[in-house]
Formats: sequence, structure tokens, C-alpha cells
Amino acid sequence: MLALRLARGAHPLVLLRRLLVAAAAACTGFLVLAVLGHAAAHPAAAGESVARLLWCAAPLAATAQLAVSVARTDPAARLQRGMNAAGLGPLRLTLLAAASTALACTLGALLSLVVFFSLRGDLGGTAEAAGPRRVDPGLLGAGHPIPLLGALLLLSLVPLTAAAATAFSLRPRTEPGVVEAPAPPAEAAPTGLPWGVALTAAGLAIESYAAPAAGTHGGLLPAPGRLLGSSPGVLAGWALAASGLVLAGPGLVHLSGRLLCAGRPGALRLLSGRVLQTESRRLGRPLGVLCAVASGAYAAATVYEATPSRPLGPFTAIGTAVVLACATVSALTAAAESRAARARTTAALRRLGATASVLHRATALRTLALLLVLGPLTWTVAEMATLPLVH
Repeated sequence: MLALRLARGAHPLVLLRRLLVAAAAACTGFLVLAVLGHAAAHPAAAGESVARLLWCAAPLAATAQLAVSVARTDPAARLQRGMNAAGLGPLRLTLLAAASTALACTLGALLSLVVFFSLRGDLGGTAEAAGPRRVDPGLLGAGHPIPLLGALLLLSLVPLTAAAATAFSLRPRTEPGVVEAPAPPAEAAPTGLPWGVALTAAGLAIESYAAPAAGTHGGLLPAPGRLLGSSPGVLAGWALAASGLVLAGPGLVHLSGRLLCAGRPGALRLLSGRVLQTESRRLGRPLGVLCAVASGAYAAATVYEATPSRPLGPFTAIGTAVVLACATVSALTAAAESRAARARTTAALRRLGATASVLHRATALRTLALLLVLGPLTWTVAEMATLPLVH
């Protein structure tokens, strides 16, 4: 009930972010229900249905990441003086954020349920009469009965996963009554950069080793529904390389700040570099996820253009759009969170005489540094991932 009251009185920008979470949950829930419809229409093709369900893991993870990013910037999740006086400590605020996330995802999942049954024709007459005229029976299983309980159980994966990820990400880091130690200095680089580079290299090596086996199956990177007919090593290599980019994200952002501060920097470069070093842990993971998604999308597009196996279906397009949109919005949300965290520092700089144009130039310089570091790296990983597959 408290989560509902906070949602009603939230800022319009906060409501927009929650609506984006609900929209991502609706698209992911629709994909999960489409898997159920395929299983109902093709009971003998259990392996293909399992493959389609495995492909839903990517948009599900992207939705959970978006939900975590939105929950971190939600004012209701922060320890405010009035909530602390009312007995809402860090643990209860974490549970409140998880409940708000579950509420938004549940609304999106229920919307997907209504759209799914409407496209099948179950809400406008019998499935046999209305289903084939509205949608291809092979896509959503129109004309074949679907158990409502099974649909609800599959849909519950979306809000439960997002709520669990939110609770884990926002969990209290210190015990009650223990004073948290001050943050490390800006010069202390995140420790994940070497491990991320090693993981990316290992993933590319595994993919290169498994690429010849993929060619023997008649396809390179299969569309959903053909996952079981390809080499698992190729997909495992892609997953490891993407995980390496995510792990190396904070270190790469910190490296961008160090490059800005290299030599004898002026005030603008020094300010921009110090901000990147300080905010590397906050910005690194979302930017790493965005780089991994962009690298995978570029590599997949290159592979399909070189050796098209079949046209991409609507569900593949929906899943790709969900992953790309969630990664982009998560990165933008992390940038907004970083800006809010620097509000006092920005106000102090304005009082010291820094003009708005100087602050804007510092922001542009930080963006340019990130593009110069992350852009070529993302393109290089994508090109190296596609080389064993197209040659």
C-alpha cells in the first residue's frame, strides 16, 4: 500500500521511468507467453520451445537491469529523515524499492497477458474462429488451448526476477549501528579491469575455437528456435566476452578519467577527469552493459548480413529492441544518478564563479573521453567476434 501511495505522489520523471520499466516488462512477458503459445501449438517440438525460452533470458536480464537502475534513482529508496523517523530503515526501504519494482513489472506483465490473448482471439470469440484471422497460428499458438495457471507462472518470472535483482542491488552494505567507512580516494582504480580484459579474451578465444563446429551445423548464429542446432561454444564465447566488457566497465571509465588528467591538465580537463574517476563505479557497469549490447548487436548484424540463414522474425525484433532500449535507458539513468550525486559539488563550483558554459564543456569533454575509449574497444571486440564466423 505504501508503494502505491509513493507511486501516486512521485515526480513525473520518476513516473516516466517506472512506465519504462513496465513497458520493458510487458514486452518481455509477451515473449515468454509467445514461447508458451509455441509449445501449445507444437507439443512434439519440446526442444525448440526450450530454445525459445532460453533466448528470453536476454530481455529478462535487460529488464531486471533497467529496474535496478530506476530503483537506484528513485527518491523513495533513499534514506530520508521523515522515513527514518517513521521506522523505515535501510532494510525496509530496500524492501519498499523491491515492492515498487514488482508492482511496475506486474502491471506490465498483466498488460502483456491481455495483449497476448487478444491477438490469439481468445478475448473476442473462440480461438478457432478469431485466432487465424488475427495472427499466424504458428506464432502464438492460436486455436490451441493455453492453461491460464501456466501463463501466470511464466509471467511471474518477470516481476520476481526484477524485484530480486533490486533487493540484491540496494541491500544495506553495513549492519545497523555500524558507521560506514569513508569512500576510497578518486585515484583508487576499480579492480575489475584486468579480470574483464582476461574474460573478454577468453571468450573470443573460445568462440574462435568453436567457430568451425558452428559451420558444420549449417548456421552461424541461429535465430530463436534454432539455438539447439548450433555450436554451444560460439554462444558461450559471446557470453564470456560480453561479461568481460561489463566487468571491465568501471575500470575503463576510471581509465578515461586518468587519461584526461594526464600530463599538465588545465582546470577543465582536471575537473572532467576527477569526475570520471570518482563516478567510475556508478557509471561503469551500465556503460559496460551498453558496450556489450552494442558489440553483440553489431556482430550479429554482420553475421546475418554475410550469411543470412532466414529473415528475422517479429519476436527476435522485439527481444532485440528490449535489450537495446533497456541498456540505453540504464546508461542514461546512471548518468542522471551521477549528476544528482554531484549536486552539492556543482553548487559549490557555481558559488566559486564557475559559469554554466564551463560546466557544459566539462560534460562534453567527459562524454568525448568515454566515446574515444569505449567506442574503439566495442568495435574491436565486435570485429574480433565476427572474424571466425564470416571467414
